[in-house]
Amino acid sequence: MATRIQTFTCSPFQENTYVVFDESKQAVLIDPGCYEAFERTQLADFISNNKLELVRCLLTHAHLDHVFGCAWVQRTYGLLPECHEDELGVLARAQQTALGYGIPMEQPPQPAAFIEPGKDISFGHTSFEVRFVPGHSPASVVFYCAQSGFVIAGDTLFNGSIGRTDLPGGHHDTLIVKIKTELFSLPEDTKVYSGHGLTTTIGREKRNNPFFQ
Repeated sequence: MATRIQTFTCSPFQENTYVVFDESKQAVLIDPGCYEAFERTQLADFISNNKLELVRCLLTHAHLDHVFGCAWVQRTYGLLPECHEDELGVLARAQQTALGYGIPMEQPPQPAAFIEPGKDISFGHTSFEVRFVPGHSPASVVFYCAQSGFVIAGDTLFNGSIGRTDLPGGHHDTLIVKIKTELFSLPEDTKVYSGHGLTTTIGREKRNNPFFQ
């Protein structure tokens, strides 16, 4: 059985939270944006019903809509988030930023470890190559699974768009260059799972994404 991905679209920001697992039943949770109680129940039920062992909580980046559920994940599964070290400032401001939107949230816990680009992440029979794609946030990373032909892209590349670059630590030109070098270098049939919206492929975005025409 190939590596599988289950998507949960969460919160008023319509953020995509991902559970990735394989036949070993080990699983990782990526960008836990689950905010409402029913969203957390759906996620927990899926993990329980499929008898999955959640082993890591990975963040592509630390914007508030991608970390709403981190404190809940710690309480429920005993897992602390993992992110790039240069996302710590963003993570530290998450609760304050949320209040600016009028959305109360628990402050996410400090990371258990830092994700290092170029250092693979493995669980079960699955391996991710970590690629560094800053520009939307100070230190966004993406997770590329060569064996199953997909990339978890966070808010770097979307179906027909790219991540916004007007937030603190964002930089438009950097994001464009990094997408070209770190994402568009992947095989064209690589499926792209973004932080918001529908899936796409690398080839489709190279041909049709208006930011690259």
